Amino acid sequence: MATKDEIARTLAGAGCVAPQDEAAELLHAAEGGADLDAMLARRVRGEPLAWIVGSTVFCGTRIRVDTGVYVPRPHTEWLARRAGWLLPPGGVAVDLCTGSGAVAVVMLSTRPGSTVVATDRDPLAVDCARTNGVDALEGDLDLPLSSSLFGAVDVMTAVVPYVPLEELHLLPRDVLAYEPREALDGGIGGTEVLERVVRLSTGWLRPGGSLVLELGGDQDAQVATWMAEAGLSGIRVHRDEEGAVRAIEAVAGSGALAPA
Repeated sequence: MATKDEIARTLAGAGCVAPQDEAAELLHAAEGGADLDAMLARRVRGEPLAWIVGSTVFCGTRIRVDTGVYVPRPHTEWLARRAGWLLPPGGVAVDLCTGSGAVAVVMLSTRPGSTVVATDRDPLAVDCARTNGVDALEGDLDLPLSSSLFGAVDVMTAVVPYVPLEELHLLPRDVLAYEPREALDGGIGGTEVLERVVRLSTGWLRPGGSLVLELGGDQDAQVATWMAEAGLSGIRVHRDEEGAVRAIEAVAGSGALAPA
């Protein structure tokens, strides 16, 4: 069997940005009986590591990620932690476009005993999220939700497809080749689904409930305008350490914005 350093050199030559960490993941998977050479070949071709080893670590928790399901990104961890913090004990949360269910898992682990319902259009994602212990429903955005949740949701989250259609070609080649396009393509400007979520959120959120959305680029100004038009207040944009826009949140009806 190849050594960790040998595997890391192969991964680095293929353009992987964290070859030592990925080598360790592959070796660990091989200890369980998986074919190391086959896994390494798949990774060199660009297939997501999470699909190859069957999981990824998100907010310190190992999340199962089945082949074909969008892989949760490290930059989404702030949104997941923020949502968990905003969710009151015994509260109700909805996670739209849940994918593997990673954000929902964090909310559940942060607030045990809360009700967290997730949705996704992709049946593969729904099955994967359920395997991760999430109450996931198949359907577009809020369509599968029970009417009993109307006006009763404390926190609504969504990591929607928000890459502008005109910028899809700028994504890494392996992302375009392997990951589901429907989880990436946000239409012209990347804001088509973001606008839909803003508009629908006000019916589900209780007064004082929070909407937390992932977004990027310069989308925050337009999304903030839609939020204000929908009656949301206390709008706050989150930027990462490099100053890039990563998320936006707002409060429904009457209610003070929670501290960041």
